[in-house]
Amino acid sequence: MLEGSLWDKILIVALPFAFTGIMQQLFNAADIAMLGQFVGKEAMAAVGSNSPIIAMVLSLFIGVSLGANVVIARFIGKKNIHGVHAAVHTAILVALGSGVVMTILGEIAAAPLLRALSVPDEIFDMSVLYLRIFLLGMPVILLYNFESSIFRSQGDTRTPLYCLIVSGVVKFFLNLFFILVLDMSVEGGGHRHGRCQHDQLGTALLFPVPQHDGYPRPSAGFPRR
Repeated sequence: MLEGSLWDKILIVALPFAFTGIMQQLFNAADIAMLGQFVGKEAMAAVGSNSPIIAMVLSLFIGVSLGANVVIARFIGKKNIHGVHAAVHTAILVALGSGVVMTILGEIAAAPLLRALSVPDEIFDMSVLYLRIFLLGMPVILLYNFESSIFRSQGDTRTPLYCLIVSGVVKFFLNLFFILVLDMSVEGGGHRHGRCQHDQLGTALLFPVPQHDGYPRPSAGFPRR
């Protein structure tokens, strides 16, 4: 990544990153379509009403994780392995700590936030239920996003894409299981989303840590000494 021409390296890094964003949007669209098809328009509306809150929270912490990406990449470029270890550990602690705080605040503020968005009474209870279940998974969601940034700081944008594909396939079958077999509504969507975030995180932790330019690349969240 640090030698030779730039255009091919930019494509190698950018294309998986772009495909990750596209796949995320496709999976989200499929989730909402499945709710509308098999559950009803009220469930689809309840999930959609949470989109502004979820997008705001995730965008905030994706931005923070990009900051961690920059710091770790600088230490890698300087071959400062101690700085890499410190930055990775700090990123993981920030992810877990922020996730716990957001879970607690979200459980308290879910109903007032949705009231402020003027969610109709017909879907209000379902909207609150979905948001609270979703926020229970915030520590894992943020940990996965920060771990993706750790991989990307090393020029590896393919591993987060692979994790997303694995979780997307799992998500599809869990959708069918929760909706058709267990006859669940929006709560099934919340549980399924949390389960898939666990799968993304677990897949990221299972990827091997190859050698890079003579010194070990830090693994996602658990760097080697």
